[in-house]
Formats: sequence, C-alpha cells, structure tokens
Amino acid sequence: MKKQKHINDVNQTQIWVKRMAFLAALVASITVGRLSLQAQCPAPELTSGLQRPVSIIRSVQRNLLVSETGTGAHDGRITIVNFDGSRRALLSGLPSGIADVGDPLGPAGLFLRGSTLYVVISIGDAVRLGPTAGTLVPNPNGASSPLFSSVLAIQFGDDFVERSTAGFTLSPSDQQALASGERVRLSNGGRDKITIEMVVKFPNFVANPLVSLPTNVRGSNPFGVVLAGDRQRHDRDDGKDRRQGDFLYVTDGGRNLVWKVDVASGAFSILADFPLTPNPLAPALGGPFSEAVPTGIARSGGTLLVALFRGVPFAPGTSAIVPVDPQTGSYIDPMTGGHIPFITGLKTAIGVLPIRKQGDTDYLVLQHASAGPFFGSPGLLLRFASSGGPPTVIADCLTRPTAMTLDEKTGTLYVTELAGRIVAIPVSQ
Repeated sequence: MKKQKHINDVNQTQIWVKRMAFLAALVASITVGRLSLQAQCPAPELTSGLQRPVSIIRSVQRNLLVSETGTGAHDGRITIVNFDGSRRALLSGLPSGIADVGDPLGPAGLFLRGSTLYVVISIGDAVRLGPTAGTLVPNPNGASSPLFSSVLAIQFGDDFVERSTAGFTLSPSDQQALASGERVRLSNGGRDKITIEMVVKFPNFVANPLVSLPTNVRGSNPFGVVLAGDRQRHDRDDGKDRRQGDFLYVTDGGRNLVWKVDVASGAFSILADFPLTPNPLAPALGGPFSEAVPTGIARSGGTLLVALFRGVPFAPGTSAIVPVDPQTGSYIDPMTGGHIPFITGLKTAIGVLPIRKQGDTDYLVLQHASAGPFFGSPGLLLRFASSGGPPTVIADCLTRPTAMTLDEKTGTLYVTELAGRIVAIPVSQ
C-alpha cells in the first residue's frame, strides 16, 4: 500500500507540473500572427497594453476595475478603466513574482461590495521546481512578498473620488505591515485616502513528501473570489467595519479546492475539494487523469458556480461548470456522475456569469480556448438558456480570455484577454 501511495503521489505531482509547464510555454507562444486574428473580431477593442489582466469587475461609479499580474517585479496593480478606454492606476506596487514555471503571478480575482474591494493575491515565487521531474520545493530564498496567497481588503473613504484620483502605491514596508496584521492607510497627496488590511493568508504550499524527495510540496494558486452574507456588525474596539456572517469563497487552482473564509475573523477552511478526473486522450496524450483546476466562481441564488478549467492535456469536453453548496461544500462532479449535471462538455472554462431576466436565468460561460488539446484558438463566449441545454455562441474571436463583467445598463460585456486587451461585446438581456 505504501508503494502504491508513493506511485500515486508521483503521478499526481507530475500531472500538476506538466499542466503548469504547458501553461507557461503556451502563454509565451502568443504571437503577432495570432493577435492579427483580432482584426476580424466583431468585439471592439476598448483598450490594450495592460500587463496580463486576470480579473475585471464594475466599480460603484460605473468604471471598470482590472487586476494586472505585472511582470514579476512587484509591479502588480489594480487599474481603473473608463468606458472611453482611458485608464489610470488605482493601486500600484502589489506583489508580483516569477512562478516556478517562469510566468509572473500576482493580483488575481476581484470582488467589490459597497466601498470595500477584495483582491486575491496568487502564489507568486513561493515555490520552485525541484531537483527531479515532477517535484516542487519551497523557494530557498523565501517568497519575495509576505502577501502571496492572500486576500486583501481595500476600504475607500466616504469622500473618495474615483474619477479623479491620482492613485496609490504600496511599498515593501507596507506589505510587511499588512502581513503583521496592521492596517495600512495610504494617501496620494490629495484628498483621497484608502485603508488596506489582509483578510486571510493561505499557506503558500503544503507538504507532499515523496520517497525520493521528502521536502516535496504542492503549491497553492488562489484565483477567483466571491463574497456572501448580509448581517452587519461594527467593531468599535479597532474601528473596523465588519459584517458578521460574511464569507469569502476563493478558488485555488493549485490545490484543486474552494476556500471558505470568515471575513470578520480571517478563519478559513476547505469548502470543496475536487478530485482528479479521467483523461479521455490517455494514453496517447497525457496521463490517465487530469486535475480539476477551479478558476472562475460566481453566485447564482443560494449556490456557488465554479468553473473547472481542467489540466493537461486540456481535453475538449472535460471542462465544466459545477454547482457547490456554500454551506456544506457538496458538489456534483459531472465527469464522475451521481446526479444531474449543470453545464458540461466545455473546454478550459475560466468564467461563468448568471444573468437574470424576467424570473429566468441565463448563463454566460467564458472559454479560454476552444480547439484542442491544449490551447487552440479561439477563445469563446457561450450563452446557455438553461443548464442542460445547448449553448449559443456569442463571440468566437477571443484570444486567451480571462474574465468578464457586464454593464447591465448598456448590455455590454467587457472581457479581458491575457495579452493585455479589453474588448466590448454586446449581450442582449
């Protein structure tokens, strides 16, 4: 049994590393030739030149807020993008580090409620490739930021003017202060001020010892986030405006799970843990199993909808949107069966967005790629009138899309692309 467990551990680690290695290689392979396809895309470009945008949401003042991963030199940022395409940095100096596969990881998922913006920070450079194939070890120099694998809360003051702010910069000492549990107050020299605190710090990695390498680990990779809860409590001792009963739900593509975080206390636990799924292309391509790789997450009524991107070889038809109970964590894996599936037959699903209309709900699903295996162009935007029905293709001209948000007033969907663009797509409601 010990021998079999060792073999399983090695196989699972190798699958994960191969998945990430292919991701790095294919991200690097975005070429001018591929991008030239966008000239025929019916989705107009709103802006370009962003540094690896990963998440996009609407702001209170009807602008767009975008998380940019940066280049790995602690140049991650949150950017305000106006509907005319102009943009300016809201918060610069966020952690960004080169991951074990050679790509930068930093700011990821965003969620805004009221005057509080929640920002997910990915794993960055906390782990390195190990001495042999299929292994990972902690970065011998330590993570370059104490904020990797965390969620930050940015609180805007009552007099904050989003449309004219000059933006803010987080310094290395500010990062250390946040990691120590302090609240950091930033000013930009004008009237605008913001307050930042760290809501939760997830482990950068967990032990995954192998017989050949006892120090082997498995890295985290927090990605998407939503918040639920509505009971308010004001903590007069420290001045923090907390909401008792609020929980953050954070997907972790590295560890194949969803975290549940108590916003008031910072306590966290695993809500749902997704298993490996059979790889239909094996043994010709890839191992016998692929990983779940949860990415996008959204709320639909009292249910969480989680996009399972799937891992190497990113086989068509294996990606899915899975409903998860936010209280119990129970879910249905459509690849292993058990109950009526939700949305299946996808490829590299990276985002889901419920749209309610006259008592009915449609579902927009964003696919990072559509041809396969791996990441063959184009990315797709699909619309499902029902969870079990066939999709309508809204856009089939996207290049590695990462996130979407809807302007309900105009019926325009804004989609970020990994190469640095935001495109606008008309969506009837």
